[in-house]
Amino acid sequence: MKKTTPKNQGICHLAGAGPGDLGLVTLRVKELVEQAEVIVYDYLCNPEILRWARADAEIIYAGKKAGAHTLRQEEIEDRLVEKTRAGKRVLRLKGGDPFLFGRGGEEAEALVKAKLKFEIVPGVSSALAAPAYAGIPVTHRDHAAQLTIFTGHEDPAKTESALDFAQLAATPGTKVMLMGVERIGAITAKLQEHGAPKALPVALVRWGTTGRQQTLRGTLGDIAAKVEAAGFKAPAVAVFGDVVGLREKLNWFETRPLFGKRIVVTRTRQQAGVLSGALRALGADVFELPTIRIEPPKELFEFGQLVQDAHTYDWLVFTSPNGVTAFFEMFYKIFNDAREIGGVRIAAIGPATAARVREFHLHVDLQPEEYVAESVVKAFQKECTVENLRILLVRPEQARDVLPLALTKLGAIVDEAIAYRTVPETEDVSGGIARFREEGADLITFTSSSTVENFLALKLPLPAGLKTASIGPITSQTMRDLGLAVDVEAKEFDIPGLATAVRGFYGA
Repeated sequence: MKKTTPKNQGICHLAGAGPGDLGLVTLRVKELVEQAEVIVYDYLCNPEILRWARADAEIIYAGKKAGAHTLRQEEIEDRLVEKTRAGKRVLRLKGGDPFLFGRGGEEAEALVKAKLKFEIVPGVSSALAAPAYAGIPVTHRDHAAQLTIFTGHEDPAKTESALDFAQLAATPGTKVMLMGVERIGAITAKLQEHGAPKALPVALVRWGTTGRQQTLRGTLGDIAAKVEAAGFKAPAVAVFGDVVGLREKLNWFETRPLFGKRIVVTRTRQQAGVLSGALRALGADVFELPTIRIEPPKELFEFGQLVQDAHTYDWLVFTSPNGVTAFFEMFYKIFNDAREIGGVRIAAIGPATAARVREFHLHVDLQPEEYVAESVVKAFQKECTVENLRILLVRPEQARDVLPLALTKLGAIVDEAIAYRTVPETEDVSGGIARFREEGADLITFTSSSTVENFLALKLPLPAGLKTASIGPITSQTMRDLGLAVDVEAKEFDIPGLATAVRGFYGA
C-alpha cells in the first residue's frame, strides 16, 4: 500500500538570524520569517526581523541571558516539537549561526527523536562579523594564517572545563572567544599560566555589527582590569592576536557620521525600514517605534466605486505612497487590465508618491516642486485651467482640507476617495517602546502629523536632551501645536531629505 504524507505535516527551520545588523540576515531567513506560522526567537536576534512576519504568526520569545532564562532549553525543545507536530511551519531563530555554540544541534536532535521534519539554515556568525565591524580581520597574510574559535561559556553542569588551555595558548594565529566576557579574568589568567604572552593584543567587541557597538582594546595582561573599569558587559566577542593591531587602520564602522547616536523612527511597521536603513547606513543606532498602522477606509465600498469610475475623471491626484498602494490594490481587484484606467492624467505630491505610481508602469503628468498640498494648486495653475475639470483626490481619512477647497475655488469638480486611515499601533513587536522607556534616545524622527499625535498618546517619558526631527512644515506645525520643539526640519520633505537633515544637524 502506498504511504501518503499528511497535508498538514509540519516543519521546523533552525535558522541563524545573523549577528545583529539587519542587513546581514540572509534572504532565505527573510523568506522563512514571511512564511512562518510560529516564530521562536532568542535574546541575541534583532527583533526588527519580526516586522517581516505575517500578522497572524505566533511569536514566542525564548531569550536566554546570564541569570535570566525566559524558557529553559528543555522547554524550548518541547515547544518546537509541540508546534511542529501540530502541523505548523515553525521558525526557530537563533543569534548568529545555529550550529556555532548555538545549541542548534540539541534542538535538531529533539526533532529527530520526535520523528519530525526539519531544516538547518546557516547564518552569519558574530565570531567573524563582530571583529570585521571593529576593523579586525581574523586572518591576514602577514599576521594570522590560522583561526581558532572557542566558547567561554561551557555547560555549567560540567565538573571540569573541556577547554585545553595549554593547546589554546600554544596554537598560533587568531583566537576568537564567544560568550565569556563575565569570565575574562579567569580565561586570560589560564592562557598566561600556560604560556601565552602577557603582551598579546586583545579586543572585546560588544553588540557587534549594530549601532550599539563598543570596542575595548588591551592586552592579555590588562584586558580583565579594563573590562571591570569600563563596566563592559555581555554580549561581547573577544579577539586574541596580532590582527587586533590592524584596527587602527581598518576601523570603518565606528567612524561613520552618526555612529553612537540613538535615533528613534516612528512610522508604520511596514514603512519604517527605508528611513531606518538610511540612518543605519550613516552609523546610527536606530530602533523603530511604530506609532501608527495603515488600515482600509471605513467606507470601503464607496472607495471601490470611485476607483471603478476613475477613468471618467480628468485628473487623478495622489498625496502619498500609501494612497497609491491602496488605490491600485482596489483597482486590480476590479479590473484585470491597466488600460481600464483610461485617459485620466495623474498628479503626485512628492518623489516617493510619484515613484510608487511609476511602479505600476504609469506616467506622472504633474509633480510639484514642493511636497505639500499648496504646491499642487500652484502647479495646476501653471499647467492648465482646472475649471469644470473632474478631479479624483486619493487621500487618507482626516487629511487637511487645503487641497480640495483650493481646487474647488478654482472651479474644479472634486471628489475625494478616502483610500486608507491611520490608527494607533497597539503592538510593540520590535521592542522599541520598551527600549525607549529603559534607555531613552538622542533623537526622534516624525514623518507625519499622525506619527506625532500617536507618539504623544503613548505618554512615554521624554529623556532630557532628546532632540526631534521633522519631515516637513506640516509635521513641524503639528509638533509645535502639541508642545514639542522642532530641532531639525528636512529641506526636502521626503525620507532621503529627512536623513540628510539629521546628518547635517549632527555634522554641524
